[in-house]
Amino acid sequence: MKFNVTLLVAAIVFAQLDAHSIHSEEPAMKPTWAIVIHGGAGSSPTQLGEESSQKRTAGLQHALQTGRDLLADGGTAMDTVEAVIRTLEDNPVFNAGRGSVLTNDGRVEMDASVMDGKTLGCGAVAGVTKTKNPISLARRVMTNTKHVLLVGPGADEFAETQQVPLVDPEYFLSQRHEDGAANIASANQEEDEPHFGTVGCVVLDSQGNLAAGTSTGGTAKKLPGRVGDSPIVGAGTYAANGLCAVSGTGVGEEYIRN
Repeated sequence: MKFNVTLLVAAIVFAQLDAHSIHSEEPAMKPTWAIVIHGGAGSSPTQLGEESSQKRTAGLQHALQTGRDLLADGGTAMDTVEAVIRTLEDNPVFNAGRGSVLTNDGRVEMDASVMDGKTLGCGAVAGVTKTKNPISLARRVMTNTKHVLLVGPGADEFAETQQVPLVDPEYFLSQRHEDGAANIASANQEEDEPHFGTVGCVVLDSQGNLAAGTSTGGTAKKLPGRVGDSPIVGAGTYAANGLCAVSGTGVGEEYIRN
């Protein structure tokens, strides 16, 4: 199968050979935990420029360290995935949460999903407009409802009943006017280039449980109501203990089709 677009998958896959045995002559040991993150496949380093690249690198390092600290302290896979993605949603240089790209009518519509590899529980939201951290709302769908996916006004109404931070939609626009906070998402919009960036995290915790999560603002200048793969469990996000944990980024329509 060949794609003519940029696709990126962050994944933890169980195999017979682990990383320790590849680089060491000592007997192979099962890892106590593992974490993989991504910050989107939308733009190459040459498009970003040095300053933007440094900001993205720093943001990824901060998110990764957040996850490492939690896992080293015995944190669960689900808690770690949510915490890591929240840091990326709060950082305006990534196309998720505060840094989300805009629809062609100038609004932010965000998507996110999570999956628990231990229980196969999953939750997702699409087209939310005032939830500060969509990944946390997706987890509430998993834990506090019998559903998997809530969309649009219904998802926003559900957010109002949950203990998740809500913000005025202007929150997602204000950073574009702050000095030093113009991100690659808005830059791509100005240049009329598509932006396929998405953030994600997959984790194996010390109890052997897997989890995965993905969050995005979608593609720049998308039609209002467009939903890609990120909130579709089995397309943009998947986790099952003993098998794999996956978070994808790229052209969501291609993930769904394939």
